Formats: sequence, C-alpha cells, structure tokens
Amino acid sequence: MKRLATFLFVGFLTVSTRVSAQQLTAIPDGGNKKASVSEQIGLTTISIRYSRPGVKGREGKVWGTPVAHYGLVDPGFGSSKAAPWRAGANENTVISFSTDVNVEGKGLAAGTYGLHMLLGETETTVIFSRNATSWGSFFYEPAEDALRVVVKNRSLDQSVEWLKYEFIDQTDHSATVALLWEKRMIPFRVEADVNTIQVASFKNELRNSQGFTWQSFVQAATFCVQHKTHLDQALVWADQAVNLPFVGQKNFQTLSTKAVVLVALNKPAEADAVMKEAVPLGNMNELHQYARTLLQQKRTKEAFEVFKVNYDKNPNQFTTNVGMGRGLSALGDFRKALPYLKAALPLAPNELNKNSVAAMIKKLEEGKDANS
Repeated sequence: MKRLATFLFVGFLTVSTRVSAQQLTAIPDGGNKKASVSEQIGLTTISIRYSRPGVKGREGKVWGTPVAHYGLVDPGFGSSKAAPWRAGANENTVISFSTDVNVEGKGLAAGTYGLHMLLGETETTVIFSRNATSWGSFFYEPAEDALRVVVKNRSLDQSVEWLKYEFIDQTDHSATVALLWEKRMIPFRVEADVNTIQVASFKNELRNSQGFTWQSFVQAATFCVQHKTHLDQALVWADQAVNLPFVGQKNFQTLSTKAVVLVALNKPAEADAVMKEAVPLGNMNELHQYARTLLQQKRTKEAFEVFKVNYDKNPNQFTTNVGMGRGLSALGDFRKALPYLKAALPLAPNELNKNSVAAMIKKLEEGKDANS
C-alpha cells in the first residue's frame, strides 16, 4: 500500500508539472488595462494597441520620474542600455497604418510599428520602431527606427487617470493622435493623401470583378470630378464606361459622365458634342435634371432645347410640363410658360411639388421669372 501511495504521489507531481507549463488567461500584470483604438482617414486605417497604466495617486509624480522617465535610461533588463519610454505599459505599444502616411509632415510607409517616446518637459520625440514585437522598450535599438518626430507637449486642466490614446482635430485628410495621461497630452499629426489612395484603390478594384460593369467606371470618374483630382485618369475611366469591350455602354449616364469630365478639363466644346449624343438616350428625369443644370449655368437657350426634347418624348407629364414652364420663363416668354405650369399643377405628385408650382405660377402672373 505504501509503494502504491508513493507511485500515485509521483504521478500526481508529473501531471502537475505538465499542467503548470501551460499558461492560463489572466488579468494583465500590474493592474494595467489593455486597450485598442482605431480610426480611418479616407481609406487609411490607423490602429493602436496598448496597455493603460493608472496614475494611482501619483499626481505630479508621473512625468520625469521612473514612472515616465525623461530622456534615455538603462532599464536594467534586456539588451537596451539607453531606452526611451514605452508610451504605455507592458508589451510594445503598437501602431499600424494600412497605407503610407505623413506624420508631422514626414513620410512613413504602411506597416506596424513599435511606438516609443523620448520624453522631455516641454517636448517629446515620438519614435516609430520597425520592431513591434518586443516587450516594452527593454530591447529598443535606434537602428530599428523608421521615423522620429518632435512634438510639443500640452497641459491638461483635469487629470486623466488611465493612460489613453484618442483621435482629435480630425479633417477629411488628417487626424491628430493624442496620448493623454495625468495632466499631459502628447499629440502628433497624421495625414493621408486621401484622393491618391482612393484612386489607387479604384485602379486595383477595376482589375477585379468590379471592373466588369460600366457603373464602376462611372463611379470612379465621378469621384475624381467631385474632388477635383486625377482628371486625366477620370477621362480614361469615363471613356471606358462608354467604349470598353464587353463592359462599356453608350447611354445617358456614361456619356454625361464623360461630358462632365471634359468640362472639368476645360474642354466645353467637346463636352457639348458628347451631350448632343447623350440627350436622345436620356429618360425623362435625366433630361430634366440636365436641363436644370444648363439653367444654373445661364445657358438658357440650350436648356430650353433639352426641355423641349423631353416634352416631345414624354408629353403632358408633370415633370415635362414644369420643364417647359421653366424653359420658356428663362427665355422671358412668361405668357407661353404659364399654360404649361397650370397644366402641371393638377398632376403634382405631392403637396410639396404642388406648392412649388403654385409659387411659380404666382411669379409669372406678377411678371417675374418663375426660376427666380
């Protein structure tokens, strides 16, 4: 019996040793919270993973102390003898950029970086290291720096208990990444060339299944016009929407998109020639909106011609009656415009349109342009 008990005890120790070699999931060391935050600038995603130390009653004893030391120190562990602050706690604070960006005006390639900070009382050097897998700054090597930028520290009115990263001062093309802890903010500006990145994405997608519909080429060309960017490429896409084998179609949308690009390229005569080809292909709403656009451009004669084509194709409809009224009124022929608007009034699809036409009739009766 004694030998059996000894055997069982030794067996238990063997099993215990094997089990203890496997790590269980536990709360992070030191009570530091793990966190992550991300934001997009256009198509660019910025992500930060970090651990959050707490102030824990150390107000006024964080910055420039062993908690968040100034300059470079020998941490007494690891290979680094001159380590910056780890910009958080525990493992590397890690920041990722899905595309190339500019940080404080300096270029940084897409990728994942260890984030470190060389702290000072009034300014901080933010360091992006190609080593994003080490623990803290214990293994920091200057040779692995991808970028360093110097930024000004900012004071906070209220203390932030748990260190955090936030995205502030955002625009369509940029955002400021800000570390906030105790009564200090350390911000750095990140910018992305949103339009160039978007155009590059379009080019890539149009090589895939998305490139088998003319609508995709119209979307890409329209983006460029709306954002006044890459107009030569927009014209290529607009032409492909019309003419690309097996994909392109000659319809009002594709032709009018090409015309809009030509206008943006300051080629109005070529745009007008394309629109003459487009008008016979347009449906009632497309023609009405095109004519309204011509009115806004003060091209009243051309606008009336399109309103007339639309009316001849779609006679005595609410939309075409209104169009004729607008077109004739713009030409100054209020007397001829009035019957069309009166014919449109009982055809109005809703109260809003009915009130709008009634107001136009009232203007004409007062001798005023219905479009004013």
